[in-house]
Amino acid sequence: MVGPLWTPSPQRIADANITAFTRRVEARHRVSLPDYDALWRWSIDRPDAFWREVWEDAGVIGTPGARVLVDADRMPGARFFPDATLNFARNLIERRPDDDAGDALVFRGEDKARARVSHAELRATVSRVARAFDAMGVRAGDRVAAIVPNMPETLMTMLGGAARGAIWSSCSPDFGVQGVLDRFGQIEPKVLVTVDGYWYNGKAIPMGDKVAEIAAKLPTVERVVVIPYLGGAAGPGDLSRIRGAVSWDAFLAPHAAGPIDYVELPFAHPLYILYSSGTTGVPKCIVHGAGGTLLQHLKEHRLHGDVKRGDRLFYYTTCGWMMWNWLVSGLAAGATLLLYDGSPFVRAGRVLWDYADEERMTHFGTSAKYIDALKKIALVPRKDYTLATLSTMFSTGSPLAPESFDYVYQCVKDDLALASISGGTDIVACFGIGNPTMPVWRGEIQCRALGMAVDVYDEDGSPIPPGKGERGELVCTRPFPSMPVGFWNDPDDAKYRAAYFERFPGVWCHGDYTEITAHGGLVIHGRSDATLNPGGVRIGTAEIYRQVEQLDEVVESLVIGQDWPPGEVGDVRVVLFVKLRDGLALDAALVDRIQKHIRANTTPRHVPAKVVQVTDIPRTKSNKIVELAVRNVVHGRPVKNVDALANPEALEQFRDRVELKS
Repeated sequence: MVGPLWTPSPQRIADANITAFTRRVEARHRVSLPDYDALWRWSIDRPDAFWREVWEDAGVIGTPGARVLVDADRMPGARFFPDATLNFARNLIERRPDDDAGDALVFRGEDKARARVSHAELRATVSRVARAFDAMGVRAGDRVAAIVPNMPETLMTMLGGAARGAIWSSCSPDFGVQGVLDRFGQIEPKVLVTVDGYWYNGKAIPMGDKVAEIAAKLPTVERVVVIPYLGGAAGPGDLSRIRGAVSWDAFLAPHAAGPIDYVELPFAHPLYILYSSGTTGVPKCIVHGAGGTLLQHLKEHRLHGDVKRGDRLFYYTTCGWMMWNWLVSGLAAGATLLLYDGSPFVRAGRVLWDYADEERMTHFGTSAKYIDALKKIALVPRKDYTLATLSTMFSTGSPLAPESFDYVYQCVKDDLALASISGGTDIVACFGIGNPTMPVWRGEIQCRALGMAVDVYDEDGSPIPPGKGERGELVCTRPFPSMPVGFWNDPDDAKYRAAYFERFPGVWCHGDYTEITAHGGLVIHGRSDATLNPGGVRIGTAEIYRQVEQLDEVVESLVIGQDWPPGEVGDVRVVLFVKLRDGLALDAALVDRIQKHIRANTTPRHVPAKVVQVTDIPRTKSNKIVELAVRNVVHGRPVKNVDALANPEALEQFRDRVELKS
């Protein structure tokens, strides 16, 4: 068997947070935990002890109370730390009280804007935001909605609201009017926070007209706070056309900085409202609690990501993706956050690597699609950058192809913990995750996350043994702290139960088609609802993407199962859509190469019956391709919510294709 791509040094293992945590657990609980699997099993067998250790080891600021887990046999229905009180914002802001001058935040907006915020400056501005919200009558449980870039003022506003117990919900500025209304219209926000515009790929994009229309259609919004971002590039515009608008400076002006009056709240007090993709209907509003979010992120950052005080944590994300919520919690681990907004391909893809070297980045987070794109443009960061401080690279959003693992170790850095991670908006956390003390195997997520009773079930609900190469449904069989508090406007939890607990009663079914490897890692083969089934054989879409996107001619692809013969319920055939490099046309020779390459590296069942060229692949705002929407278009069925897509016009290329008539 070929060995691992990376193995941590003895020194790295010795210095890791998770090593110290393991020794702590062994000493305090008189158990022997010789390896990660033993620690993981202890964490799921003793959830009460494990989660209290996470709280204490991370130094959570708050009162934990006597009880850790109540109604542990109810899923959903279990309650973590039911007697605890804490404030999420306090745990992020007060983590480095002795380092007022040190960087809390560093920001780059493409090559158009830069900022640096010290801990003292962050604390001062958040105190002013909190007082401004007080003056507006914002109270615990009120919603603050935001259409914002990933910039310092965004984080300051979220923290100012969280200090008072307000619930934060955000979209990125590229959302269309209806996409915003489909989300914020459900949660009835009291305050809307936005910007005068934003930068993308060197272009200034004003927001005034869009914000005016949105504000007019959100009757519960009393004030609209407009942050100046474009400034002289496009001007702040006339705020009078936006109902209830006030500039950022005017919002803060009456309020001096001072000590922050944090409101201590229950562990399950709502912190965030996040949204499902909305590609199958109006987005579901997923409510996450402050305590569960904080505790999960501290576990993931400190133990799995080895984030330490003073580290410099970066994740390429928008405020419409849960990775923004994940990133900002890095402050609670003592990290400096490196924020970026705009295109990651400015300066021929070098902009983020310039940032990494110049700001001594220790943790670089991105998407699998970004890594694949770097491979396609043949960028080799290790040639032009020292990356001396870079210790860890995170990837998520879709399965990271084995070839992308190779690319990272060959072209980025050979001594690097590459952590492919997988979870979702539903849990604002991870089921599969990295571990700095374990080897990295090609194409595998390293391990199941601590405290998460992850398993893989077959269609009958029986566990599939690891290491057999068999695939099934990724499930979690026991409660965990970051399960949603519930869905907004779902008083009897009917939608919540239907979303996760209908397939296997009492067990969380996540919807990922997965296998557990012999190393105890995970391989995600795609979403279960997009799984192909030609001739009754289940095939994960990721298995095909991994092969076809190795070909230089192919930029991106999307695969579906087309009912065949048409109009009959029965078999399906595999149809592959490909976006090619500029100037290339799909001909018989390239189709033959694609089919032969897939056949040679998978099975005959994986080979597409049809290969069709398109110029664009439709995707969500968080950059995930939408197989189900394309499948509906191909079959002449309606797509329920095109406003959830970043490029809905791309769907038209898939309608009534003559190639799919025979």
